[in-house]
Amino acid sequence: MIRDEIKKIIEKAVKKVGDVQAPHFSVEVPGEKSFGDYSTNVALALSKQLQQSPLEVANQIANHIKSDMFEKVEVKSPGFINFYLSKDFFVESIKKIDKNIGKNSSFKKAKTIVEYTDPNILKEFHIGHFMSNAIGESVSRIFEFQGANVKRVCYQGDVGLHVAKAVWGKLKNVDKSWQDAYVFGAEAYENDETAKGEIASLNKKIFERSNKNINTLYDQGRKESLAYFEKLYAVLGTHFDRLFFESETAEIGKKLVYENVGKVFEKGEKGAIIFKGENVGLHTRVFINAEGLPTYEAKDLALPELKYRYFKYDKSVIITANEQNAYFDVMLAALKQIKPPLAEKTKHIGHGMMRLPEGKMSSRTGKVVTAESLIGKVKEMVLEKANDKNLDGATVEQIAIGAIKCSILKQSIGSDIIYDFDRAISFEGDSGPYLQYSYARAISLLRKAKAEKVKASLKNAPPEITQLEKLMHQFSDVVEKAGKECEPHLVALYITELAREFNNYYAHTKVVDKTDMFSPYRVAVVEAFSLIMKNGLWLLGIKAPEKM
Repeated sequence: MIRDEIKKIIEKAVKKVGDVQAPHFSVEVPGEKSFGDYSTNVALALSKQLQQSPLEVANQIANHIKSDMFEKVEVKSPGFINFYLSKDFFVESIKKIDKNIGKNSSFKKAKTIVEYTDPNILKEFHIGHFMSNAIGESVSRIFEFQGANVKRVCYQGDVGLHVAKAVWGKLKNVDKSWQDAYVFGAEAYENDETAKGEIASLNKKIFERSNKNINTLYDQGRKESLAYFEKLYAVLGTHFDRLFFESETAEIGKKLVYENVGKVFEKGEKGAIIFKGENVGLHTRVFINAEGLPTYEAKDLALPELKYRYFKYDKSVIITANEQNAYFDVMLAALKQIKPPLAEKTKHIGHGMMRLPEGKMSSRTGKVVTAESLIGKVKEMVLEKANDKNLDGATVEQIAIGAIKCSILKQSIGSDIIYDFDRAISFEGDSGPYLQYSYARAISLLRKAKAEKVKASLKNAPPEITQLEKLMHQFSDVVEKAGKECEPHLVALYITELAREFNNYYAHTKVVDKTDMFSPYRVAVVEAFSLIMKNGLWLLGIKAPEKM
């Protein structure tokens, strides 16, 4: 990576300045383009050690930097060293761009399991699940791009009160959809003491599978739910290597809790078993309820062990809404006392919430925005705004999915999102359709070059290097950083800036021109851009249509 190369050059120069060790310092791309291609704060970090001003130290270090990589090295107050890469460097970096651009071995052979989406059966797949799916799929792809052996998993609630509420609602009116049955059951549970008792009793029967008729109804609903989810996963461009269920983890979790009563857990009110979180600076949670049934906490306690039996991972990443952050803090604190090695390997990432302008959703009241309805509305708007009204259905769906995913992934994972329909489907600016259209435009140029027999070549570069060429070499660094920080938005922001520079290049440069000696070079630049864009979009889980 270019940052690493520059760091090594700086470290060599520091050794020539004095008998000092280079402290921790950064090499970053400056926000202001006039400050060079890269800048370092090494002189500010060293000034105290050398007992000199940062500006003096910066000048001394700069005098010892000799490399053909740089056109010039410049010192700026209060002590930054700015590096301007040479034209030859940019041309050579474009030569190295191929279909594998961005791949590296940072996570080589690391066995990584990523859990995301996690919809509960008998309930709708809503936009919160879409958000988790988009983030989890992108994180998985970024890990894979850096050599990790990734297994995607989904953990679903197929037992518990929400299931009992839906089954109770269905028993009362078999013609209701499962979602309507759940809403009906949830309202009754809140407002009717008789219904509440019936649902609690039903919950136990479902868990124990003690009633044949109830088992038949439940099994049919479970089958329908899972088939519905699989259809959506195909539309979203994701797949899971293994589905885990609460029915698998319940007994294991219950056993783990009871085995550790008096050591990790203690008895609470009415016979419930609790984890006293206050002892470790957190809050208390119930792991076995008063009816003797394992709660979500106990089931989640068993899941890492089940995952490890399936895939002996080095790292397990769990992606959920940040509403569950406090919950996971307690669950992982309990796990740390029972299975320290598995707790050490587990990382929970909480993402923000996606809301429509109408406000927050609630599956309990039925005020849910389903992923299907959101995709359908965005598809309609894409058809209205598209330049080409003859787009086929598959392309319209790819643009709609890309629009929603980009809205999610261009934000840092922890940020909440108010979904802006008009901005999301704009063919200009920081949107999915804009990125896809930029790629399609590049492919169109390459088709034109092929038709006019202008072959890509970097042998004859124009005198001036554009910002597009300067930006392209940064892609590999961006991917590496996105992997280390688990932040897909770094890729999204980078390819948005790259697309902007490409469209500026397109507006001011005639790329395909048989009479222009620089045309083969420009075609090569466009080809390199298309390869980076395609990989960048893939990392975000966004399709790259070649015609729009």
